[in-house]
Amino acid sequence: MTPVERRSLDRRIEQIYALKTGEGLPDDAADVVEELLDLLERGSVRAAARSPEGKWSAVPWVKRGILLAFRVGVVVPSAGTEGGAPAGERAAFFDKHTLPLRRFALSDGIRIVPGGSAVRRGAYLAPKVVCMPPMYVNVGAHVGSGTMIDSHALVGSCAQVGERVHVSAAAQIGGVLEPVNASPVIIEDDVVIGGNAGVYEGTIVRKRAVLGAGVILTRGTPVFDLVRERVHRANGDAPLEIPEGAVVVPGARGVTSAWGASQALSLQTPVIVKYRDEKTDLATALEDWLR
Repeated sequence: MTPVERRSLDRRIEQIYALKTGEGLPDDAADVVEELLDLLERGSVRAAARSPEGKWSAVPWVKRGILLAFRVGVVVPSAGTEGGAPAGERAAFFDKHTLPLRRFALSDGIRIVPGGSAVRRGAYLAPKVVCMPPMYVNVGAHVGSGTMIDSHALVGSCAQVGERVHVSAAAQIGGVLEPVNASPVIIEDDVVIGGNAGVYEGTIVRKRAVLGAGVILTRGTPVFDLVRERVHRANGDAPLEIPEGAVVVPGARGVTSAWGASQALSLQTPVIVKYRDEKTDLATALEDWLR
């Protein structure tokens, strides 16, 4: 897609999106949505962009286009993961007709193991992605080459996942469509996300970081760095960032208020205990044999 073509699609999405609820949509609205979803699936456009300095930001017109897909769509019976058209008005699933499940070809180079996984229309999966059942990838997500999405894992709407990432079993990568200026969750290259971990609210996990099983990261989560003796927090418009190569595990800090202290209460807190080294790399290398 040329820059001129991208600007033309950008302008048309903004024009249609600006129409008030209740106003009739123009005849080309569905075609505009289809064009955007096709581009997202090819990886030609993305819901977030990285500057040369490494700063991530949302691409609002793309997110508006995804929201427009919901507005244009009507709820229809869906065939689910098994394919084929549902009979009449009875089906197991019902969703907007503009956002059905994606279908893949062998030439896409993606491994999708049988067992109930689903990828929604408008999501990009690069060649060599491995999908273990059951997992789900939502609209606008971008998943890089060599990444494994394990069983019961979620990659939410517009989340950006880099190359050679392992999203372990039951891990949750949160999604965000609104507000359109809000940056989605970013997982950079070579990150390991442990089982039952959760990354939400625009958090950025820099490359080669390791999140231990059960680590939960949100915009309001302070992360205590035992190595560099500082606390990582979201600040103003800046999201929480996990530094490159950080190894994060679940921790706890004591409640200091009088009654809480008397009850020996503590609060769950992620803790950076080290930065990635050869020993950490050996511990995470097993997944290469599974590809």
